[in-house]
Formats: sequence, C-alpha cells, structure tokens
Amino acid sequence: MTEIVAVKEVTKTYGKKNEQQTQALKGLSFAVDKGEFVGIMGASGSGKSTLLNILATLDRPTSGTVTINKKDVTQLKGDQLAEFRGAEIGFIFQDFNLLESLTAAENIAVPLSLQGVKASEIKERVEQIAKRLSITEILNSYPAEISGGQKQRVAAARALITQPTILLGDEPTGALDSKSARDLLDTMAELNAEEVSILLVTHDPFSASYCQRILFIKDGVIHQELVRGTQDRLTFYQTILEILGTLEQ
Repeated sequence: MTEIVAVKEVTKTYGKKNEQQTQALKGLSFAVDKGEFVGIMGASGSGKSTLLNILATLDRPTSGTVTINKKDVTQLKGDQLAEFRGAEIGFIFQDFNLLESLTAAENIAVPLSLQGVKASEIKERVEQIAKRLSITEILNSYPAEISGGQKQRVAAARALITQPTILLGDEPTGALDSKSARDLLDTMAELNAEEVSILLVTHDPFSASYCQRILFIKDGVIHQELVRGTQDRLTFYQTILEILGTLEQ
C-alpha cells in the first residue's frame, strides 16, 4: 500500500513557556494508506480537533512531522502552503461553508478558480463531479434554495474538485437529518471504493461505522485502534459503542 499521510511524534502545546500550558497532543504517530477510510473519535477536549487542524495545515504542531503525499507540510509557509492545501487537501465542514451569493456550480468551482484553471476546463470538471455526486439538477441553484443534504453534497463536490490526496471530514453529518446523513455517508463510502482516501473526525458512532479503521484519542494520545476487518457495519457499530463507553470511564 502507498502511504499518503504520515504523522510522527506530533505534539501540540498551547500557552507561552512562562505561563500555564496545555498539551493538546502528546506524541501522536499513525499513517493513512491510499484508499483508506479512517475515523478519528474522542470526547471533547481529547485532541481530535487539534489534530484535524494540523492535518488540514491550518495549525502547526509544536514538534513532530506531518507528511502528506511525501511532503513535510510542517516545513511549508505562505503561498507554498496555501498552494499545497488547495491542491492536496479536500475539506468537508459541518456547517457546509458555502458562499450564499454563489450558485452551487460557482461554489464547487472556487478552488479551481483560485488555481487559475481555464473556464472551459472548470465547467467540464464541475459537470463531471456533479454527475458523480448526483447534484447536476441543482447546479444553478443558490444555497438558500437547496436542502441541507444537497448543500453537503455541493460541499463534498467542492472538496473533491481538485482531486486531493486526502479528503478530511469535520463532523460532516452533524448538521444533517438522519436520511441526509446516511445519504452522505453512502456517498463517501462509494467515493472511498473508487480509491478516494478519507479521514473522518466524528463523535457519531453511526458515521464511524462506515470507516475501515478508527483511532480513538484520549487526553492527547491514541488510546486504542479498531479495525473493521470482516465485521458487518452493525457489529462494527456495536463494538464502537462499547469502546466509547470505556473511554468515558
């Protein structure tokens, strides 16, 4: 397998040296292979959001390295970092983060526009990803005119339009009703079957049951790792619930 994300001995400490400090991450190490669907779970304050921000290159670790597609992102700065983030990392947010003044098609096209891609190529790629995610009929609609589930599919299309190395999900089903959530998770599973690598941060056991492997974080360290293997999703879901119960003790 091709390793596309490698996190090595990553720590994150908040606060100045002469003040009270909080250590959010305490030497995390793990890897994600191409085509994997990995979940990260943990209670509030466990460090999972800090880890996600570091993986998304929105924050830097205090020590350790994060390599994405063979590049140490902790060494990138300024325009170089922005270009890397735009090309290599797709991000699906809980609250969609769509621009209300743009149509669905225009929202999806934003990352390519920022990269200076020709208009004709943008149009073609938007149509391709919209067809893939079954949202062709709403491309000319504005966010206010479509449902939450459709908004999240538009957000997923925007995240995938650059063909990123890794797709990061930050509680992507958090603002959705149960049917829309299931539809999005089914879509993510289909994308994963097409070799899209996904790392999902969630507190929701149902969402996590779609993953192949889950890292449970507690107090800034990886407390436990769970591999789905041959388990069906219901059995895997029940195992996740049991582990979460022990984490809360």
